[in-house]
Amino acid sequence: MLSITEWQKIGVGTASFGVFFILFGVLLYFDTVLLAFGNLLFLTGLSLIIGLRRTFFFFFQRHKLKGTSFFLGGVAIVLLRWPLLGMCLETYGFLSLFKGFFPVAFSFLGNAFNIPFLSALFQRLQDTSSMV
Repeated sequence: MLSITEWQKIGVGTASFGVFFILFGVLLYFDTVLLAFGNLLFLTGLSLIIGLRRTFFFFFQRHKLKGTSFFLGGVAIVLLRWPLLGMCLETYGFLSLFKGFFPVAFSFLGNAFNIPFLSALFQRLQDTSSMV
């Protein structure tokens, strides 16, 4: 059984609030304050969940530097009050950083929800993505 520390529980809550604020900021026509607060909460939560050292090594791997620069550059641009441009850069960086995780997530969703249409869709998405 996997044990979760209290810091990781706090990190999950913090990251969840961060995602909530980001989505709420987008729904309110790219409200700069909500997006900036959501970005800071999400990054803080991620650091609390996996630890500072692992967070640093995740973002600054050689093959992920392009995605990291777009993601963190987008966060900086949102903090400088250019929310639309910043969120576009963040989205590209996020997709670039987590592209290896998407096939795993699609496989899990296809197996977890045994709904015929969705499992066929997730199976197709899993097969077309690469793990590189």
